[in-house]
Amino acid sequence: MHSSDKKTGWIRRWFQRSLFALPLCFIFFSVSAHSAPKNILVLGDSLSAEYGIERGTGWVALLQQRLDENKKEVKVINASISGDTTSSGNARLSKLLRQHKPQILILELGGNDGLRGLPVDSIKRNLRAMVSMARRADCQVLILGMQIPPNYGQTYATQFAESYEQVARESNMPLVPFFLAGVADDDGLLQSDRIHPAGKAQPILLDNVWPHLLPMLK
Repeated sequence: MHSSDKKTGWIRRWFQRSLFALPLCFIFFSVSAHSAPKNILVLGDSLSAEYGIERGTGWVALLQQRLDENKKEVKVINASISGDTTSSGNARLSKLLRQHKPQILILELGGNDGLRGLPVDSIKRNLRAMVSMARRADCQVLILGMQIPPNYGQTYATQFAESYEQVARESNMPLVPFFLAGVADDDGLLQSDRIHPAGKAQPILLDNVWPHLLPMLK
């Protein structure tokens, strides 16, 4: 066999082996990327900061437990602060995104804005800003909708609730229509202030969030 034929045969065998190895490498890196743990950042107020209840019993802590039970390699970071508004959350979010690099942001803010009667346009502006900030960081957003009692004025209460729907629709992000559904109208599930959910209401809050969050984990 001529030396040129030997060289051609060696090249052909190397090329064939390389073609076989490429799919294996692709599969390896695809599986590694798919199984990489995710971070979920919860940005909320007292409703998510375990206000008035035992530490470790809030819905965010229960979320971590449920993820662990379902063999989801996901870490939940709770960055909620009692008293936070959409404005203060917007001011904090950029640093939190850089620090924790979450793939999912659960946005639970606005209740304090509503209770203070802050302008709905301002609330929507802050919600939009946080959603845009998260999207620029390649982070999905789950928006937790809120409602306020009609004694604040039916027009304001309606516009307040609709603001979450508008932002979710504009950004094409999932929405929990009312985070406190099944809790807000039951005094037995509220603390003495009749605003904050009691400890026994926390599993209900998680159940309100879970079906909307689960598709995002897939």
